[in-house]
Amino acid sequence: MLDRLNQALEHIERNLGRPVGTAELARIAATSEYHFRRLFAALAGIGLSEYVRRRRLTVAGAEVLAGERTLLDIAVRYGYGSGEAFARAFRAMHGVGPGEARRTGAALRSQPRMSFRLVVEGSVGMEYRVVKKEGFRVVGLRTRVPLVHEGENPAIAEFVRGIGREVNRRLAQLSDQEPDGVVAAVDNLAGDRAEGSELDYWHGVVTGAEAPESLEALAVPAGSWAVFESSGESPRAVQYLWRDVFTQWFPANPYRTRPGPEILRTRLSADGKRARSQLWIPVERITE
Repeated sequence: MLDRLNQALEHIERNLGRPVGTAELARIAATSEYHFRRLFAALAGIGLSEYVRRRRLTVAGAEVLAGERTLLDIAVRYGYGSGEAFARAFRAMHGVGPGEARRTGAALRSQPRMSFRLVVEGSVGMEYRVVKKEGFRVVGLRTRVPLVHEGENPAIAEFVRGIGREVNRRLAQLSDQEPDGVVAAVDNLAGDRAEGSELDYWHGVVTGAEAPESLEALAVPAGSWAVFESSGESPRAVQYLWRDVFTQWFPANPYRTRPGPEILRTRLSADGKRARSQLWIPVERITE
């Protein structure tokens, strides 16, 4: 898997002067576009389109300083339709326009070329199980919130605090299958999972029942789910589990993500400082 990802990165480098489609890169990596975007963002810590943009402007910056081509030639060479569009993108990354950079020899920013390699860390394996489920619904309340990679998500915390005990009691009564009880589910995430990008956050239950009045429902088709468990400091343990699933488990196993909500069941300690969590990720097996 890592070899194929590195082949995709090499393809980006060879084609910095033209649009590189996600479908093309996913084909090289032998996976789906959906999984490629999410896996790339998790491993690289940056979205695919942002990485390509930075690499393109890094190489273009070197040519600007070299002075061997006109600025318009460089703009066209790296896929910009006009000198003005190139100048705006150049300034956004480097903090200075290309003309000024050439005249003054200004210091420019650089996006290093990435490659993925296997690093062995620790000796504790990740325990998981794969569960096949019939179609179900996530029934509950939904809001749109920004993605926070580490620490408490204020928007989610405020949303959950506003849900009364009676609503939670009604929700708990609807739960009729795994993962049981009130859960959190996230859906409609941006493909690159960038910090601050938005997602749908659900506070609800997994059920086969219809949604009662005043509650919403998300229909989830049948499929396979990889289930992971963790225990530790809240919310860090859960966020690290999410990270490890994408950066360690997926590259080492013949599965990829498929469209669908990611579901988290969390049980907090009495003081709210520790949590036991169960994370459900929709997956499909990779067959070659």
